[in-house]
Amino acid sequence: MSDSDKKPTLGRRPLGLKTSVEAGEVKQTFSHGRTNKVVVEVKRRKLMGRPGEAAPVAAPVAAPEPTPVAPPPAPPPPPPPPAASRESRQEMQTRLLREAEEARLNSLEAANRREQEERLRAIEDDRRRAETKARGDQPEEPVAAPTQAAPAPAAAAPEPEVAVAPEPVAQAAAPAPAAAAEPEVEAAPAIPAPRRFTPVPSAAPAKRPEPAAKKPSGAPRDRKTEDRRGGKLTVTRALNDDEGARARSLAALKRAREKEKRAHFAGQSQPRDKQVRDVVVPDAITVQELANRMAEKAADLVKALFKMGMMVTINQTIDQDTAELLVTEFGHNIERVSDSDADIDTTYDVDEEETLKVRPPVVAIMGHVDHGKTSLLDALRGTDVVRGEAGGITQHIGAYQIKTKGGEHITFLDTPGHEAFTEMRMRGANVTDIVILVVAGDDGLMPQTIEAINHTKAAGVPMIVAITKSDKPEFNPQKIRERLLEHEILVEAMSGDVQDVELSAKTGAGLDELIDKILLQAELLELRANPDRAADATVIEAKLDKGKGPLATVLVNRGTLKVGDILVVGTQSGRVRAMLDDKGRQIKEAGPSLPVEVLGLGGVPMAGDSLTVVETEARAREVAAYRQEMATAKRTVQAPVNLENMFSALATKNAIIEYALVVRGDVQGSVEAIVNALNKISTDEIKVRILSSGVGAITESDVNLAQASGAPIVGFNVRPNAKARELIERNKVRMKYFDVIYQLTDDIRSEMAGELGPEAIETVVGRAEVKEVFPAGKKDKAAGLLVVEGVIRKGLHARLTRNDVIVSRTTISSLRRFKDDVAEVRGGLECGVLLTDTNDIKAGDQLEVFEVEMRDRTL
Repeated sequence: MSDSDKKPTLGRRPLGLKTSVEAGEVKQTFSHGRTNKVVVEVKRRKLMGRPGEAAPVAAPVAAPEPTPVAPPPAPPPPPPPPAASRESRQEMQTRLLREAEEARLNSLEAANRREQEERLRAIEDDRRRAETKARGDQPEEPVAAPTQAAPAPAAAAPEPEVAVAPEPVAQAAAPAPAAAAEPEVEAAPAIPAPRRFTPVPSAAPAKRPEPAAKKPSGAPRDRKTEDRRGGKLTVTRALNDDEGARARSLAALKRAREKEKRAHFAGQSQPRDKQVRDVVVPDAITVQELANRMAEKAADLVKALFKMGMMVTINQTIDQDTAELLVTEFGHNIERVSDSDADIDTTYDVDEEETLKVRPPVVAIMGHVDHGKTSLLDALRGTDVVRGEAGGITQHIGAYQIKTKGGEHITFLDTPGHEAFTEMRMRGANVTDIVILVVAGDDGLMPQTIEAINHTKAAGVPMIVAITKSDKPEFNPQKIRERLLEHEILVEAMSGDVQDVELSAKTGAGLDELIDKILLQAELLELRANPDRAADATVIEAKLDKGKGPLATVLVNRGTLKVGDILVVGTQSGRVRAMLDDKGRQIKEAGPSLPVEVLGLGGVPMAGDSLTVVETEARAREVAAYRQEMATAKRTVQAPVNLENMFSALATKNAIIEYALVVRGDVQGSVEAIVNALNKISTDEIKVRILSSGVGAITESDVNLAQASGAPIVGFNVRPNAKARELIERNKVRMKYFDVIYQLTDDIRSEMAGELGPEAIETVVGRAEVKEVFPAGKKDKAAGLLVVEGVIRKGLHARLTRNDVIVSRTTISSLRRFKDDVAEVRGGLECGVLLTDTNDIKAGDQLEVFEVEMRDRTL
């Protein structure tokens, strides 16, 4: 293998066989210091020699060309000396790069000529048509350009070029593809023939290729070609000459797209008509909300108000008249509404007669505490509820539905009988159809029994008197009937219209008769409701469960309550996530007169609130927000402020002691009853101040509030959570836990009495009249008295009055009869006294002597 076969490619020795492709890298230098590196590959053509001759080495081919007539090969020169081998490689790389550049320029020139030829033909056709139209003749058919012009003698056959080089590499003739493949371009006289580049011997220094021939001055400029030729030489352009145009960057594409979009909208931009809206304006509205309803900018509304002389912010509330001015100025229509329109009014929502269906009756069991209300309900339900109540008394309002032997359903409400649960009994009477007044046959009418009678009369509900405990020997029903006459209740046994039943919850006697009379009364009332509509219900009880969240026990009045319904309950809104019946089973629907426990409220509602199903959550939030605003305004309403009110309030505040409390209960009804009972304990000297009351476990906020105010925390059937217990132990906050309400009220009453301290009881012992005043020592004065009534003793408290006006309060420090000190002087005798810390004594004054006894105060 010769030395030329061992030449490395790209600085690397070949691995045995000689490759047919050699690659090199050239560094190009441009203006402004720019450089670029281009990788050039050169293919070698294999030439077959004659037999007996050495095979010539293929010359590098830059572009395909017609096969020329090969000249006789020259005899191979002697191999060069080893010292010049490095120089020969450099010269070969330079020559190969120069030939590649020449091939590229030839390709560009050929493409340029084709484009110029097509453009000239188009111009010539347009000129001919214009001349024909000007002469008025028929348009001539355009003469088709010859597809192939007669080749020039020089281009008929490529002239072989013999390369003379000292190296053993035969140089091939320079390719001329444009002259052989497309001779019609050379036929055009306006464009000169391409300049041919003849390779120089390798011994000569490398020569830069000459620039392409200049265009004639009359030829039109090809901007695309000029841009392409003047562009930067890249690897893509070097390897793919046909795609000379540089790809556009993403930023350029984006700018072009935006420009096109602007131009498109500029052509369509027409002044759009202002959209006139019907703006609903309530009695008061914020500037931001008004701007939202008008679809205007809030800053524009504030600017307009500034021009009117009103310095407002976007969160400030304006009245309806000001809002009307703004709406009119901005070109909208105003619709005046009242704030009450935001609330739900069901007074006009009356169901059609044909939609009504029979519903079960709702029966409330009312009466005095320990008269057997819950025991009667236990007997009707077949369960035992009393054992679950602390102290054996009902402190929660329970709702249950039973099924009779005949298949009818009856809903029962068990109300507490304790005096603190007045609100619960009143609420139970208002939501029921029939009231069962439970009176113990061995006890008679008691205060809560009379109260239940009054609630029933106020609600206008029919009553059934149940005289219980008939199994006891002291049972006397006739006495009960006679006592009921005092309250204008005449039972059927005494020719009245009120039904009465004698029964025993322990033995079960009279229960069937009671159920029959309930069904008879319900039949007379013709209880009906429309189940095929949105539900309306009343909250019987509400509480906060640790795992389930806010819960509300509701009684459906009409319609059907379904899972997923959006509802408003008082000041709370929510969605029905689940419903539980009185036995704890999940149900999907609840019809009229069915008590259910609803999960999914946003907060704990108040017992007695109405539940209404609405269409959307937005409407539910709107109604709840309006009701919350009204409740806040009602709670914070204040009397007109003037000096008289201010001073009277200060005097009252200084005179009355406030006993602060934080109350937490298990259900809303219990909290309500506790707050009412504590307010009744208040007197003119001390009153209860409830800092916070709520439903659920005692939390950290309750502990912090109690610590800041020094108030104890009262927990009714609830306990603090873990963090609250830690705060209680750390801050030593007083806690009071109760599960029976009367124990709670008794304890708070004694604590409030202790806050006032012991009560001073005055007992008048005697009275005397001052007859004469004597000096006693330097400062003091002694009074000569005549005891008119009772006894005067030494050391007792005394009041000195003059014309029935108290002059001073003092004590008797010395008592003498004549010159002897005595302990007491009885009535009708004379004596001399020395009073403590007073010298304002005159003849004719009255002296009243009394004793003071300190007793524990009671409320």
